[in-house]
Amino acid sequence: MGVLCDWQIRALCGGGAITPFDPTLVNPASLDVRLGKHVFVESEELGLTAASIEGHSEDNPHYLYPNEFMLAETMETFNIPDNVCAQYALKSSLARAGFEHLLAGWIDPGFSNSVLTLELKNARKYQPIPLWPGMRIGQIIFMEMSEAPQVSYKQSGRYNGDKRVAMCKGLL
Repeated sequence: MGVLCDWQIRALCGGGAITPFDPTLVNPASLDVRLGKHVFVESEELGLTAASIEGHSEDNPHYLYPNEFMLAETMETFNIPDNVCAQYALKSSLARAGFEHLLAGWIDPGFSNSVLTLELKNARKYQPIPLWPGMRIGQIIFMEMSEAPQVSYKQSGRYNGDKRVAMCKGLL
């Protein structure tokens, strides 16, 4: 039991827990994940509105403006087995650039057939922050469970099967 190391992450992800799996994204105790192309952006008039950042790149980025909030997705689809749980963490270099993630990055055992929805905010006061599909947006820390749960997220999870970024599906 404990945090999985690089060779365990490669075995887990190469076995289908993450698709597409790129072994160059493996760190000593985590796996980098990349930003997908579908987002929800907030506007005063419309609330959260579906949008795409497809076509943007490192040379031609989309900008998240100061105090702006968006929901975004990972490129990767998750199929977490029942004996593993995970935690999303923002990359420290992005936090230093001014990105904030709103701490909803817990991944239950059995989270399956879904992209991960990220809650991103620009915490800077004056400058926009660039982002684009494919950029390394965070990292996943995997932990082995002492035992499989009695009820897996496969049975209880309301966000399983999300092929795109998902808005809130109801409170409580």
